[in-house]
Amino acid sequence: MPHSEKSEVIPPVAKKVPHEMTIHGDTRIDDYYWMRDDSRTDTEILAHLEAENNYKEAMLADTKSLQEKLYNEMVSRLEKDKSTVPYRLGDYFYYVRFEEDSEYPIYARKQGSLEANEEILLDVNELAKGHDYFNVASTEVSPNHAILAYSDDSIGRRVYTLRFKDLSTGKLLPDTLQETDGGIVWANDNETIFYIRRDPQTLLGYQVFRHKLGTEQTDDALVYEETDTSYYTGLTKSLDGSFIKIGHYSTETKGESILDANAPDGEFKKFYPLETGHEYSTYKSGQYFYVQTNKEAKNFRLMKVHQSKHNDFSAWKEVIPHREDTQITDVKAFKDFIALTERSNGLTSIRVMNIENGSFKSVNFDDPAYAARFSTNKNFDSETLRYTYSSLTTPDSIYDFNMVTGDSTLLKQDKVLGEFDSNDYQSERLFIDARDGVQVPVSLVYRKDMFKKDGTNPLYQYGYGSYGATMDANFRSNWLSLVDRGFVVAIAHIRGSQMLGRQWYEDGKMFNKINTFADFIDVTDGLVKQQYAAKDKVFIAGGSAGGLLMGAVINMAPEKYAGVAAHVPFVDVVTTMLDESIPLTTNEYDEWGNPNDKDSYKYMLSYSPYDNVKAQDYPHMLVTTGLHDSQVQYFEPMKWVAKLRDYKTDDNKLLFHTNMEAGHGGASGRFKRLEQTAMEYAFFLDLLGIND
Repeated sequence: MPHSEKSEVIPPVAKKVPHEMTIHGDTRIDDYYWMRDDSRTDTEILAHLEAENNYKEAMLADTKSLQEKLYNEMVSRLEKDKSTVPYRLGDYFYYVRFEEDSEYPIYARKQGSLEANEEILLDVNELAKGHDYFNVASTEVSPNHAILAYSDDSIGRRVYTLRFKDLSTGKLLPDTLQETDGGIVWANDNETIFYIRRDPQTLLGYQVFRHKLGTEQTDDALVYEETDTSYYTGLTKSLDGSFIKIGHYSTETKGESILDANAPDGEFKKFYPLETGHEYSTYKSGQYFYVQTNKEAKNFRLMKVHQSKHNDFSAWKEVIPHREDTQITDVKAFKDFIALTERSNGLTSIRVMNIENGSFKSVNFDDPAYAARFSTNKNFDSETLRYTYSSLTTPDSIYDFNMVTGDSTLLKQDKVLGEFDSNDYQSERLFIDARDGVQVPVSLVYRKDMFKKDGTNPLYQYGYGSYGATMDANFRSNWLSLVDRGFVVAIAHIRGSQMLGRQWYEDGKMFNKINTFADFIDVTDGLVKQQYAAKDKVFIAGGSAGGLLMGAVINMAPEKYAGVAAHVPFVDVVTTMLDESIPLTTNEYDEWGNPNDKDSYKYMLSYSPYDNVKAQDYPHMLVTTGLHDSQVQYFEPMKWVAKLRDYKTDDNKLLFHTNMEAGHGGASGRFKRLEQTAMEYAFFLDLLGIND
């Protein structure tokens, strides 16, 4: 489309219907409150979303060939017939694989050896036929390996139906369990399962039911109901198979109730009473529970207690003490070993303790910035720990660590097809000074032959910074499409994550939330000052709470950014957190604050992206959402875009894309989801005048 023709395309202008909201003596006017429709059937709203999509298409028309090239580029790097490394459970080896051009996985197993004939348990490609969106959340085989339980969602709201397949006949059982959270836990009798039911309005998983195969869902027994809406509910089973566990957790409190897996008709009992501010998780080995706890230990310590005395804290004995500079982030209990992931100075280490003699063996890593985590470990008796490792220059790699000898064996590394050579790229880890003197870690990668530390390179800066979620330096093959075009790609490990321990999280939530946004801006300034990037070529991206980050920083410092991609952005913070009918609201009071309290209301209002839109120039923007999003409702970004159109004083692009079939995670197919990534990258590259 010629430029003159494109400039004549008129962006959709939303009508204004003033809606007054008054609390604490303060009145806010929301002109776009009318855009909320929980049924997602309002024809006027759907028409406006379609108009935005059409406008976006028109404005990006001359990038279509670039989008297609980027998409094909990203797809071409993928191993089309990719499969997971099989894990052994009983007499079977289980794995997941993709066929050459398939969007969805195939779940399969082999009996006795890896040379045996394959048995396909579930072909999601077949199940997905006729659906624009389809996702299988969980698959769990019964302890006797005879029945497969799985959960599926064909809308994108993360409300799942549980189904059961007889693996001897290949037929589905009549049992169908609706409105679940997708999780499945089998009792040891091979006929009892436990699942969590979601509230259809708030989407909170709050009721745990027991189901007997062959009975109706209406006959299922309610075994636990969470009445405190600030809590999430989870469901797991100990690795040794002896206990079923209900997890109770809010932002600052975490605990469990337990049940003997051999006595599924019994009652769940609290492992230890819930106490505000106390977070604990249990891991069973032999007669003992190993407990990861922050009681008198901000960065957690590991304790153990005999299963008969778990409710008596005086009987808990310290195994690994608390350390100010090291956070215990995960634990895995085997028959003879305890494995831990720990984080110190932002880097993860893996250690394994021999239960019998207390000796340790460690896994060593070399990259300046990397990600390491436990992989699939299903065998309690195993002497090997499976873990995943990657870095910004190293594709995902699966290793087995021999816990007896301390040796690691590489089982598989993801293939990056084409001309990829990790030696062409350089990763760095920096610390950049924030405005209050704190040093913020940054992981970055660039192509050696295209990077000059002279302040000329474009920068793609990514961030999140909420819920204590740490965005490690994982390999992302999609980023090669930017790096190979001269970009420096950086992850800002801002406060609100736990990159530097629990305090790093505490310093980026509630009344410290502004630190998250300031850190991100200061990282931008630091990278420009140190000449990693050109000041007029900084592009930023984030999704969900990372979308909140995008919205906040462009209100605070719009002049620093050339382009922004905000995906499923949480931007209407105050209004959403005042509405307990919206999914996830009440669980998050300890993250953002409860605006029913005046001090929280004022603080949240000070940074809420939607409430702080003002008459100023904003960067070029691409905003995306899914109509069926269960985490951040579509109307938040929809309202935000409408308000930005009304207030912004520039002629920069403001584009809004709604996936009418998807939810929070975007499209469900492994290739399909790359279309949106290609659109984002093409949007940025076009702004730089790069069209190939």
